[in-house]
Amino acid sequence: MPQTIRQVYPGLNPLPSAYNPVVVRLVHAFLPLVMRFRTRPWLPAGITRVDVSNPERLASLYQQFQAGKVRFMLAFRHVEVDDPLSGLYMLSRMIPKAAREKGVKLRSPLHVHFLFDRGMPLWGGPWLGWLLSRMGGVSVHRGKHPDWQALRTSRELMLNGELPFAIAPEGATNGHSEILGPLEPGVAQMGFWCAEDLQKAGRPETVWIVPIGIQYHYIGAPWHNLDRLMTQLETNMGLPPQPLEPLADDQRPDAYYKRLIRLGEHFLTKMEQFYSRFYHRPLPPKDLPPDAPNITRRLQALLDEALKVSEEYFGVSSKGNLSERCRRLEEAAWTYIYRADVSDRNALSPIDRGLGDWLAEEASLHDTHMRLVESLVAVTGSYVKEKPSFERFAEITLLLFDATARIRGDKYPRRPRLGYRRCQMTVSEPICVSDRFPDYQTSRRAARDAINTLTTDLQHALEATIES
Repeated sequence: MPQTIRQVYPGLNPLPSAYNPVVVRLVHAFLPLVMRFRTRPWLPAGITRVDVSNPERLASLYQQFQAGKVRFMLAFRHVEVDDPLSGLYMLSRMIPKAAREKGVKLRSPLHVHFLFDRGMPLWGGPWLGWLLSRMGGVSVHRGKHPDWQALRTSRELMLNGELPFAIAPEGATNGHSEILGPLEPGVAQMGFWCAEDLQKAGRPETVWIVPIGIQYHYIGAPWHNLDRLMTQLETNMGLPPQPLEPLADDQRPDAYYKRLIRLGEHFLTKMEQFYSRFYHRPLPPKDLPPDAPNITRRLQALLDEALKVSEEYFGVSSKGNLSERCRRLEEAAWTYIYRADVSDRNALSPIDRGLGDWLAEEASLHDTHMRLVESLVAVTGSYVKEKPSFERFAEITLLLFDATARIRGDKYPRRPRLGYRRCQMTVSEPICVSDRFPDYQTSRRAARDAINTLTTDLQHALEATIES
């Protein structure tokens, strides 16, 4: 059954940022081993190579940053949980190498301050919070709008920190190397705040945002491992397995696509029946438009109704896109589980403790509907059909694994890895925020327009890094 939190806890306090360069150097030293030998749970995993396009751009900016001429922010794509490892490798190996080749002298370690989700230590353990804070991280309460303490700390570090700042403008992973999720406006706002703070302080530094693309490619296209994972999913869903290997290369795209559609439609049917029968939701939808792929429309309807189950329980709004609704529900669940009015669980009376535990477990169970949606929010029915590459088959199958693992009871599912991969990172042309600042400071409306324009330009720059 789905894993739930079964007791009430005191409210979540921010984790203080405590940058320690010694910790950073140790992490940098062991990074290649960590990247190569991550194994979960039964297949070799890891990133064996990181290629970086245009590393000299970052080397130049770091030189100017260390000389007190610029402040800058890295705006990373956020494909999956391995992105920070790829980014650390770029900063610790590839940028210093590019600097040496250009004769540029840089102080080490090359690193960044960054935002991380306050919820990460809840599933990773207290050690992860300790490590991230000493790596220069700033914890942000993701569903809390706005998290003023995280914003104040980030703004101060952007202005006066000894390192540049890094943010993933997508806000969360989407599991797709070739689809960019919707961007949040925080990166643009942080850039303009920094320009504003520099002006008030009478400082001459120029503010830049550097778009960083990330894309993963499997080495050798291990179809036999994908076949193995699909067999596992078929068994878990009660379907007769249909192993496909061995197949000729020209037969694989069509055969695997049919197998994936079979899995997807079976999963959708089961979930529609579940929500229709036990939660009285109008599924499957009766008004499928003729111009929309059937599986995509059914999936979107399923995700919408699953969120409504939680939204009705917590009494929160259904406004916004699926990602915004997920963040709102996460915050609602946390306020029931991590209670600001509880400083010590053991100090509660037995009945108050029992009621608190009851509420926390019920909130945790309703949170599971949101986690299901979170696993599938970026899935479309056309992604694989448009380009039936091994990478796209793997991404969709792994997202389906995430969803089924949560239903089986894995609150934080540990993905099987399908094989070794290469990471392609692209340092795009930096975007000058200072040049746009005069427009930003004209009026409130002009500021909103400037933020929206900068966010759109950043989105286009990140989209341009995706290799089709």
